[in-house]
Amino acid sequence: MDTVLSFIDSQQGRYLTELNELLAIPSVSSQESHKPDMARAAQWLSEHMTRIGMEHVAIMETGGHPLIYGDWLHAPGKPTVLVYGHYDVQPEEPVELWHSPPFTGTVRDGRLYARGTADDKGQVFIHLKAIEALLRQKSALPINVKMIVEGEEEVGSDHLGAFVEDHKDLLKADLVVISDSGMFEKGVPSLTYGLRGLTYMEVELTGPNSDLHSGSYGGSLHNPIQALTEMIASLHDRNGKVTVKGFYDDVQALTAVERKSFAKLPWSDRAYAKRLGLKTLYGEKGFTTLERLWARPTLECNGIWGGYTGQGAKTVLPAKAFAKISMRLVPHQSSKKIAKLFAHHLKRIAPKTVTVEVRELHGGEPAITPIDSAGVKAAIAALEKGFGKKPLYQREGGSIPIVVDFKKRLGLDTVLLGFGLPDENAHAPDEFIDLENFYGGIRTVVHFMNELPGYWPSSRKR
Repeated sequence: MDTVLSFIDSQQGRYLTELNELLAIPSVSSQESHKPDMARAAQWLSEHMTRIGMEHVAIMETGGHPLIYGDWLHAPGKPTVLVYGHYDVQPEEPVELWHSPPFTGTVRDGRLYARGTADDKGQVFIHLKAIEALLRQKSALPINVKMIVEGEEEVGSDHLGAFVEDHKDLLKADLVVISDSGMFEKGVPSLTYGLRGLTYMEVELTGPNSDLHSGSYGGSLHNPIQALTEMIASLHDRNGKVTVKGFYDDVQALTAVERKSFAKLPWSDRAYAKRLGLKTLYGEKGFTTLERLWARPTLECNGIWGGYTGQGAKTVLPAKAFAKISMRLVPHQSSKKIAKLFAHHLKRIAPKTVTVEVRELHGGEPAITPIDSAGVKAAIAALEKGFGKKPLYQREGGSIPIVVDFKKRLGLDTVLLGFGLPDENAHAPDEFIDLENFYGGIRTVVHFMNELPGYWPSSRKR
């Protein structure tokens, strides 16, 4: 691999020039005025994929912004990896908070600043440059590669699920790789192997049939706001555990290996609390903060309202009170099952003085790729070679719905081989990608492609 890695080192200036061309296209998927820019970005990627040696490159319609497909399938008997990324970006506003133009790549202190550098054009580009380096120096890839780059991730990927469903044969593979995530921190190569799911609910409590004068009626009825807050307060016990019956029944417990790996990460509760402006942290007893953030389910009140909230005073007893409640889920919890358990629990604990309605707004499933799987093992080996340090494992507290879609529709596990950093300002002014991570990412993806066949079961049918 020395010739490939030397080639990567020799091309760093060109890589920045080319990436800056892509970054200069304001492919903001949420704004109609940027629709021509979306088409321009798709065309740029299509031409670039063809130029580096990928085949069957096509701009494909989805019903929304276009998706680009390309492949290289000349490694018989070797695994096939489906690489996913997106070329759409968040709006640049507020522009006045950027220290350089948002759509002009600018290098400062070893970082490349521009909208889309980390999320996700820069990370897509890492894969393109790894493919290019291997094809130029070896005239072949060690594995088969398929790649899709969509244009609607930042607006919910509304058309991607149907696209995947309609193109199962085209997207048939052994493993998905996504680089739209990050490492634990700079200098700490790490691999994300699990994501939490989500159940999101809305609760409506009704008391009297209209708002009432608090002087004339106060003391004769149960204020719906009071009743709702009492119910919400009861959803956790004094040890921080959720009190919904059956909530933890399907939770996959952390293994000793996982807990030891989390404990090796450079983490400080005190520093974390200070950064958040807190005196102390809170959570389920018996687990570390990282374990609670990544591998334990949670229940949180995201919003609560009712009555009068305008300027000045209005002495009113509200007829209704509302709350939005989200629950982050872990393997093997089901968002639908948790929604039913939650609704049943709320109706059971609601006082007879009010009526309660519980609505499920949306949900998504948790995802995990076992750390002893071939894809994760190959990724860990590649990260160590790419960054020169033994990597650690981590999970992510949030959700990436497409990971669940790939599992559900294609039966594929996903390796989240991300190279961003926690402070990269994704979705905010001064978004950046660390250039050390960028070049290390290219080397890592090259190593991953080279390592994967050695870990992949030779008897696997494709």
